[in-house]
Amino acid sequence: MESKKLEIKEFYSSEDKEYWLEQIKKSDWRAGQYLYNQLSQGTLKELCGETTRVFLLIDDRSLVSFCILAEVDEVRDTGLTPWIGFVYTFPQYRGRRYVGRLLDFAQKTAKNDGANQVYISTGEIGLYEKYGYSFYQMMKTKDGADTRVYTRKL
Repeated sequence: MESKKLEIKEFYSSEDKEYWLEQIKKSDWRAGQYLYNQLSQGTLKELCGETTRVFLLIDDRSLVSFCILAEVDEVRDTGLTPWIGFVYTFPQYRGRRYVGRLLDFAQKTAKNDGANQVYISTGEIGLYEKYGYSFYQMMKTKDGADTRVYTRKL
């Protein structure tokens, strides 16, 4: 059963970081495990920028979805900023467009920070378009892999 009251918390300002860290660890996604490792080692801000925030969409004590808003992502040295990354929804919550709430929150935060647009690097096709994103161009990740970059004006 889902509650009617989903809320968004920011990981770094949460009073219960260890609990939420353990919830992130439960994701079945390789990038989710990478995010967990960066957060547990305290290196995410070093990797993505000091203003990086981790947003958690929660239903009581259940983690529904998460993402980050960061200065840089896996695509480096482009001058493009900010990036929404590590976008993940747990399987039991998929298909309900909950990630849209999280994206809206990240976008509003970016706009409040002075951004005119945001970027997402992904291999997905057809997901972010549902939320108002447009394909920007193919780019290379820091590891040399091709990635699709999407953008949305704020």
